Formats: sequence, C-alpha cells, structure tokens
Amino acid sequence: QLQLVESGGGLAQPGGSLRLSCAASGFTLDYYHIGWFRQAPGKEREGVSCISRSGGRTIYADSVKGRFTISRDNAKNTVYLQMNNLKPEDTAVYYCAAKSSILLTTDMCLTSYDMNYWGKGTLVTVSS
Repeated sequence: QLQLVESGGGLAQPGGSLRLSCAASGFTLDYYHIGWFRQAPGKEREGVSCISRSGGRTIYADSVKGRFTISRDNAKNTVYLQMNNLKPEDTAVYYCAAKSSILLTTDMCLTSYDMNYWGKGTLVTVSS
C-alpha cells in the first residue's frame, strides 16, 4: 500500500522553528517530485514548496521564501520542510504529496497541485 506520512507538526511561537518530515512507505521516493502544501481553516489549499526527484530544483511560494527550506534524503525515503521564523499566518494543516512526471513545474507546485499521492497532513499552529 502506497502511503505518505507527515510528522513534526505542533505548536510553535512566532519566530520559532519546526521541521516537518514526509516519509514514504510502499514505494520509493527517488522517482517522485515531492511537494508540501497547506490549508488554513476557512481557506483554500495552497502550494508551499516542491523539490525535484534529484533535489536539484526547488520551488517556493513567495510567502515562505527565505524562511522555509525543502530537502530530501532519498536513502531514508524522506522529504523535509524546515520552517524558520514562523508567523501566525503559517498556521495550517500541512500535507506532502508525490508526483511522478518527467519535469517538476511551477504550475504543478503552486497552482494546479496536480499530484499523484497525498498524505493525511500534520497540523502546525503558530501562536504565542
């Protein structure tokens, strides 16, 4: 059974940090581009960041550039999202997703969210 499982969410103070993990089971992440997406209460889902299969290309939403860093460790079958300088507006359920395609595109990551597999999400709350 193909699964993506997110972890690392929780409560952080404004200006604080969290690191999210996305672990795959039942398949190898090497062949997939991976994205992080989020959905805040009452809002639509939005793309946060994506990383290509090789890790050579990364994409970030303007709202998180300079604060979030996506990375992957294919040996551990895991993708990470390091979130620094967190803001209350970062509060959301964060999902990771996998896409099997030749190219990773900005549209796929930040607009259409055209991914093959999705995790169930992990809640991040930023509050003092």
